[in-house]
Amino acid sequence: MRRDQLWISGAALAGILLTTTVTAQTPAPSPPPPQVEPRARPGRHPHMIAASRDLERAEKQLEKAVHHYDGHRAKAVELVKEAEKELQEGLKWAEAHPEAFQHPAKKP
Repeated sequence: MRRDQLWISGAALAGILLTTTVTAQTPAPSPPPPQVEPRARPGRHPHMIAASRDLERAEKQLEKAVHHYDGHRAKAVELVKEAEKELQEGLKWAEAHPEAFQHPAKKP
């Protein structure tokens, strides 16, 4: 075999190895994120969203509590869940009624 043929064969082999290596290392596409209920954009109703986050934290803490406090802990969890639902309903209402949040025009 001549040198130029050997060089071409070596370059072809290197190209095949490189392609195989790159293809083998390409990660599989990730699955789509789970569908969650859309929330209001953070800048629109920051206090309602912050309250919602705080209620989620409170619910987790109440569920971690070991003692049942004569049923008061369970009642508190129930009330927190009810409050979370109310906040979500309020945010849905706000999205459906953006005109209620428009600032009045300034008078000259």
